[in-house]
Amino acid sequence: MEKKNLDWSNIGFSYMTTDKRYVANYKDGQWGPGELTSDSTVVLNECAGILQYCQECFEGLKAYTTADGSIVTFRPDLNAERMMDSAAWLEMPPFPKERFLEAVDQVVKANAAWVPPYGSGATLYLRPYMFASGPVIGVKPATEYQFRLFVTPVGPYFKGGAKPLTLCVSDFDRAAPHGSGHIKAGLNYAMSLHASVLAHEAGYDENLFPDSATRTYVEETGGANFLFITKDHEVVTPQSGSILPSITRRSLVYVAEHYLGLKVTQRPVKLSELSEFAECGLCGTAAVISPVGKIVDHGKEICFASGMDEMGEITRKLYDTLTGIQMGTVEAPKGWIRKIV
Repeated sequence: MEKKNLDWSNIGFSYMTTDKRYVANYKDGQWGPGELTSDSTVVLNECAGILQYCQECFEGLKAYTTADGSIVTFRPDLNAERMMDSAAWLEMPPFPKERFLEAVDQVVKANAAWVPPYGSGATLYLRPYMFASGPVIGVKPATEYQFRLFVTPVGPYFKGGAKPLTLCVSDFDRAAPHGSGHIKAGLNYAMSLHASVLAHEAGYDENLFPDSATRTYVEETGGANFLFITKDHEVVTPQSGSILPSITRRSLVYVAEHYLGLKVTQRPVKLSELSEFAECGLCGTAAVISPVGKIVDHGKEICFASGMDEMGEITRKLYDTLTGIQMGTVEAPKGWIRKIV
């Protein structure tokens, strides 16, 4: 299929309306048949549960053109499972895993012309989301819901290369110890916006949110998990019940162990031990790994040995291996790549 006539290397990381999206509705206790539509408009009752009580969850994944010209997605089964977990926690009817995967396949096929070509640095971003569409005025779950999935081509998250970021330790809490931090709900991201704006105004790239109970342990940023590298090349990831289980982080951990032969440890990480690590990165769908060069804790600068100029040695190897798997230049573990076209 002929690709859209776009300057793929300069499209930026922003929304662009594409040809088709998928819609399915839940009513009378069951999910109805889904369909593709050209209409990008969502029409809602003024009393819809999403507008009143923020009953909503979402996912983010990508489709890629690989080295052999195929169009694939990366571990969409894990996105389906995580979305089901998020929905259940929010008292929403989970959208079945197989239907989720079918929707992904249908929408990517229908928008194949929008999947950036191999080597362009761009990808097709997929946004599945589900919300309460039925009216509800009392504080309770709605009875009607809508699942939607749209796609948009995006350029590299870091145009010109991934330069190490500077973070600050936030004075705000991202999630309560027994709250919703472990699910991918819009309400979590809304709660981080104020802290994010303040961090940017102060000259920082992002926040580090410590645990809310003691404020002594590292949790995550507003939208990414942490990954640390020791001086002995051990990979360490923070452990907490209020951290979102990142699919990218889980994949990087597997790569570290099985491709690079590194030791991996998941444990609580204290703020006081950050200076002992040689490298630091943020894991997420958008950029895979964003290197961190410095964290500022209320005036105290914690500088990682990897520096502020480029990715650290191990972080780079993790990034190159995982992106190679996604792009088809490195052999993938069984089940990681779902071929669509």
